[in-house]
Amino acid sequence: MELGVFMNPTFAKALIGLFPGSILLLGSGIIFLRRRTTSSLLQVIGASGFVTVGLTHVCEATHFLPWMKWGLGNSPGHYLDLASALVALTLFPIGYLVHAVAQLPS
Repeated sequence: MELGVFMNPTFAKALIGLFPGSILLLGSGIIFLRRRTTSSLLQVIGASGFVTVGLTHVCEATHFLPWMKWGLGNSPGHYLDLASALVALTLFPIGYLVHAVAQLPS
């Protein structure tokens, strides 16, 4: 892997996208360790999906694991990215909503 790969805009965008996902994973992990509820577990799994999406884009930018054919349709990399995004965009909001509703005063 050459040094120029780390200076391309795709790599920078992937790192910028990975940062908020990592923060979400850290925060939801702390909540899960304190409460151990279903909603916090859903948040952890969803946040893991966000981190996986970020990591797939880092792998695409650095050409890591080229057999995954990152960025091409109908490839393992594409489906990993798609499945991770679906998990993240489904489970994290559901977990957050259930957690927020459970905190409402009765």
